[in-house]
Amino acid sequence: MFSDKEFRNICGCFTTGVCVVAGSLNNGSYIGITINSFSSVSLDPPLVLFCLDKKNLNFDAFSMNKHFTINILTEDQEKISNNFAMQSKDKFKNIDYDISINNSPILKNCLGTIECLMHAVHEGGDHQIIVAQVTNISCNVDAKPLVYYKGKYRHI
Repeated sequence: MFSDKEFRNICGCFTTGVCVVAGSLNNGSYIGITINSFSSVSLDPPLVLFCLDKKNLNFDAFSMNKHFTINILTEDQEKISNNFAMQSKDKFKNIDYDISINNSPILKNCLGTIECLMHAVHEGGDHQIIVAQVTNISCNVDAKPLVYYKGKYRHI
């Protein structure tokens, strides 16, 4: 058998990108969280997924939100990643962003942004697996990604 820490350590050996998932609430405010559990699922239709911890303060808002963006961070956006990883009320203070046609924040200067429509939600232990249909994309091909490996940010 293995411990939770051992399992987390072995999973940390898989290098991932870092993204911020962002959406809007009914009251007009915005929510966002840092994730590294992101993956493409299908080309036809274009689908992506991310996993969301059920203990996250914005869990209910995200799991019921129809539209959101997935903002892929660049190597110089560590502060943005840390900002959205913390539990705070106004994560968008001092953050440059635009608003998508579906009222979701698009963080400026990202490697890429994927605009999404909720497709399905699946149980995944202490997380939910959120599958989304891609409705629009933008990409900054000259930027380098922010990556996460063994519990630390890394640069390519």
